[in-house]
Amino acid sequence: MKMKLLALTFLFQTYGQSLGQNGSRPNIVMVMTDAFDGRLTFDPGSKVVKLPYVNYLRELGTTFLNAYTNSPICCPSRAAMWSGQFVHLTQSWNNYKCLSANATTWMDLLEANGYLTKMMGKLDYTSGSHSVSNRIEAWTRDVQFLLRQEGRPVTQLVGDMSTVRIMRKDWENTDKAAQWIHQRAASSQQPFALYLGLNLPHPYKTEPLGPTAGGSTFLTSPYWLKKAFSYVSSELITLPKWLPMAAMHPVDYYSTFTKNCSGDFTEEDVRSIRAFYYAMCAEADAMLGQVISALRETGLLNNTVVIFTADHGELAMEHRQFYKMSMFEGSSHVPLLIMGPGLTSGLQVNQLASLVDLYPTVLDFAGVSAAGSVSGHSLVPLLSKARAFSKKPDWVLSEYHGCNVNASTYMLRRGRWKYIAYADGQSVPPQLFDITLDKDELHNVVLKFPDVQARLDKLLRSIVDYPRVSTIVHLYNKQSFADWQNSLGTNYSQVIANLRWHVDWQKDALANERAIDKWLYGFL
Repeated sequence: MKMKLLALTFLFQTYGQSLGQNGSRPNIVMVMTDAFDGRLTFDPGSKVVKLPYVNYLRELGTTFLNAYTNSPICCPSRAAMWSGQFVHLTQSWNNYKCLSANATTWMDLLEANGYLTKMMGKLDYTSGSHSVSNRIEAWTRDVQFLLRQEGRPVTQLVGDMSTVRIMRKDWENTDKAAQWIHQRAASSQQPFALYLGLNLPHPYKTEPLGPTAGGSTFLTSPYWLKKAFSYVSSELITLPKWLPMAAMHPVDYYSTFTKNCSGDFTEEDVRSIRAFYYAMCAEADAMLGQVISALRETGLLNNTVVIFTADHGELAMEHRQFYKMSMFEGSSHVPLLIMGPGLTSGLQVNQLASLVDLYPTVLDFAGVSAAGSVSGHSLVPLLSKARAFSKKPDWVLSEYHGCNVNASTYMLRRGRWKYIAYADGQSVPPQLFDITLDKDELHNVVLKFPDVQARLDKLLRSIVDYPRVSTIVHLYNKQSFADWQNSLGTNYSQVIANLRWHVDWQKDALANERAIDKWLYGFL
């Protein structure tokens, strides 16, 4: 497919270059962070932490107040963004199973239509990446015992007031992006498209647990703690309300346990994790600022569409969890800000949006037709106060099939309601939250509003046959694990015992292996 697209480059090149020269096609820059809570980009969340460059985009562009990931985990969410298709269509089931290397992205289409293109930093949307542990835990989530996947979330302070560059890899990529703008984009006769993927504010690996440790360390310096809260009182860092463990939905209970968050946490522990996370967001904001500054310094900003977003959010101890992999707002709500020539300043859009919408939106800005059918809809008609007609539906879909959750999960957000269905729709009870009245998502009202549940479930099934998809994922998990197990031969027991499994894996190795065999083959 890519070869066909690149073959079109010659046909469009002269036309594309002439448009780039007279400025009729804008440049496009996207900065995608990892694990950035979208609620921090508008009030009241924006009052918690100082994010000057996010605020710059907010004041001069458009903020989407209800933007969601299509899957609250790295690779599947990015696969949705790059392909414009829902997760069940791309079959991006976990961080190991996503798009093929030759899948067509919107960047491919821009290049085929005369754009100078560059992709830097974290891409993470093709199959085959991430650790053995990550994919094994995704494949075996249906085994009937609990797994402690992650290291307990902790904070770590490094350096002093002069320590600015904590996430060095991100800073290196940001430097390269700014350099590319100065040296390559500024001299180009073509319109350009630049993508910069950041790791921040994703938590760091807890090194003492070894190379397979999960992302569980919230790490920053005194510089960023002061910078983040220089004009904001740290007292605004709220302590999230938790349900008792016994009152949790069974899937949320499983997630809390496997994320190693079922133990005791003091108020100081929780407040510290949240403060450090916000400081990490402030560091990511500074990287966004460096890109914006490079565009301004080269005189390119006035003809450039700048998009800021994230693959998913971060719970930061909301619902007694950290990380993502949940449909709660902290995990599923992403930032989406768009600024560009001719777009309305200071606009806030309430209409629901999700990452699949970025594919047709970017192509719409460039005047390029999408290749084949896509799940998303262009947001361009919503980017002015005039609000041109949009075919965009009034709902968004997110789904999750990976580790730390023991059932395929489907979230439908429509109006005030968030409906979450699991597995086959019968074996695991659904959840229904009134986001308007219950911003903390502590009150599952599915039994109180059966008519709403029935209506939303009917709509969800019209979008995706989720019981069928759940079955497909289940069979994929079994086959993938069996193939991996067979590939190890006699080394299987040793390899699996050294993964981050149940704390008593070594003690109960035989019992746990038998439990896996029962799940896999149906016998003891």
